[in-house]
Formats: sequence, structure tokens, C-alpha cells
Amino acid sequence: MKLTIQRLASLTAQDRIDLAKVWPEIDIVQLEAQLSDTQRLYAARFNDRLLAALQLTLSGTQGKITHFNVREVTRRRGVGQYLLEETMAQNSALADWWIADDGDADQGVRAAFMQACGFRAQAEGWVR
Repeated sequence: MKLTIQRLASLTAQDRIDLAKVWPEIDIVQLEAQLSDTQRLYAARFNDRLLAALQLTLSGTQGKITHFNVREVTRRRGVGQYLLEETMAQNSALADWWIADDGDADQGVRAAFMQACGFRAQAEGWVR
């Protein structure tokens, strides 16, 4: 089965289980209740399971990405890069992108990944 990037407006029971593995610190039920046209959730799905996800907040022509995370067992396979690229492509009307430094990952690894994706470091995040 092919890896697909999807905007999720509602979650299945399996999606909630998978997202709890991606984000063990986030209340998934509360997250789902906050989803709207300006508060979006994108996820990478493979074999009906979610492997990675990010939250996108729209404000005019700016997109702010938070909680960008790939499950540990799936990292270093291009899933994160594909999730980021497809999210940006699906929201091509946005001119400015900012990715928050949530402090969730090893900062050296995160910085190298963000630079490889064309972002530059800025206080408390990356811009493109």
C-alpha cells in the first residue's frame, strides 16, 4: 500500500490509537474537538495506520506547523519529509511557513532535517 498524506477532520478509533503513539503527551480527544478550517491536522498513513502527524494553523497567508512528529520506529525513511512537502502542496495558497520548535526532538537532528527541507533557523522555530 502507498504512503498517503491526509487532512483529518474526524478521527476513527484506530486513528486515535495511532496518534497517541505519535503524540503520547497530547489529549487526542481535545485535539479533535479543536479541528476547524484554520486548525488542521495532517497525517501520513500507511497500511491503514498513522505513522506521523502535524498540526497546521492558518492565519491569512501564513501557515504555522506545530507538533510535527514521526513515530520513532518509522524515522529516517522519508515519511517526515513527505508529510511536510505534501502538507505544503495541499496548502499552496500560503506564502509563509513557520515550524515551531516544540522541544520534542533532539535539536541537532531536528535542525539538520529542517535545513534539508529548505527551512532556516529563527528564534523558536524555522521559516521558509
